[in-house]
Amino acid sequence: MFPSFKRRIQPAPPATTRQIVVAGKSLPLTIKQNVRATRMTLRIEPGGRALKMTIPQGLSEREVNAFLSRHQGWLMTKLARFSGESQIEEGGSILIRGISHRIERTGKIRGLTEAIVLDDEPVLRVSGGEEHLNRRIVDFLKKEARQDLDRLVAIYTGRIGRRAKSLSLKDTRSRWGSCSADGALSFSWRIVMAPPKVIAYLAAHEVAHLQEMNHGPDFWALCGKLCPDTDDAKRWLRRNGTMLHAIDFD
Repeated sequence: MFPSFKRRIQPAPPATTRQIVVAGKSLPLTIKQNVRATRMTLRIEPGGRALKMTIPQGLSEREVNAFLSRHQGWLMTKLARFSGESQIEEGGSILIRGISHRIERTGKIRGLTEAIVLDDEPVLRVSGGEEHLNRRIVDFLKKEARQDLDRLVAIYTGRIGRRAKSLSLKDTRSRWGSCSADGALSFSWRIVMAPPKVIAYLAAHEVAHLQEMNHGPDFWALCGKLCPDTDDAKRWLRRNGTMLHAIDFD
């Protein structure tokens, strides 16, 4: 019997982060080496605030820089989608259930934040000082998201005869929602800026996981049964989801 040998794969070195300037804007770029990668890939993170690059192990810095230089035009085009649309300010606009509302401060220290229609124009009226504008809007969006998702989850869990352990709202960037093994549902409150059918789809998606903890055919069949607009909603999120993440409420 001859001894056998297994080829030992050396682990990739840890990811590195550096700054890259695109159209005059400095962005963090994370570069990760992957032993199985055969080519370089570049991705814009949700919200357009950072970049992530995966490269084959051992690739030289010269090759990385050349790749980034070749893709400057692509980056400028893609990142331009986020410019001018990410700031919250008086006179600007904010989406609420897919409808653009002009942001207007009431000038009063106290009062509710409310979405109304003035002269046929949707308006979000916000009280309080200018320094509290962002926080007041976030609080309003969270309240509206909670209202919609509580209602939709109750409807969908009733249809499949399951119960959710809890429902929480977060500001996640990597996913719109999640369902834990014990039935705790979590959603990004930013989804309330999307059209109603997209909000309904997200609620249906996570409730469906209470019965099918996977993304197999049975899961998608159940998701489509709960929300007939599933395919349209998924397309909307693919096209517009990063724009919702790009809005800066800080």
